[in-house]
Amino acid sequence: MHRYWHSFFCALVLASCATPPESETKPMGENVLSPAAIHAARSGPVDFSAHVKPVLEAKCVMCHNRKALPGHISLENRREALRTKALGTVIAPGHPETSLLLANVKTVHQKVSVMPAVGERLTKDEYVILAKWVKEGAHWPEGKAGQLKIIR
Repeated sequence: MHRYWHSFFCALVLASCATPPESETKPMGENVLSPAAIHAARSGPVDFSAHVKPVLEAKCVMCHNRKALPGHISLENRREALRTKALGTVIAPGHPETSLLLANVKTVHQKVSVMPAVGERLTKDEYVILAKWVKEGAHWPEGKAGQLKIIR
């Protein structure tokens, strides 16, 4: 019985993540970070724990984890996030222009599938901070400090 509910839940999560952006995704979200944190990230080096982790936890990892999307992009930890998938590298340290993470959250055209498929999209501030973090080398600590909490 437990296996049935687990399969049902996973199917439900996958279905919600596959929803077209115009039906569920809000046009733009609110900043997860405080104005002081945004200023600090824009004016100095981006800190994973203070600037990146809160954004990924609030807007990405609910769908992009190994349980919700087995075999797909997972942002649960550094090892998963730095993997290369069929379409390219999820996070390419030093190369924001080739990182799938940034390509998938940037709003270019309404017809392009923009992440997240469900919930609030990243704000311009959050996108700039993530792009700067990737350009700076995408430092992502190992162990517990680099493990994202899956917030539902």
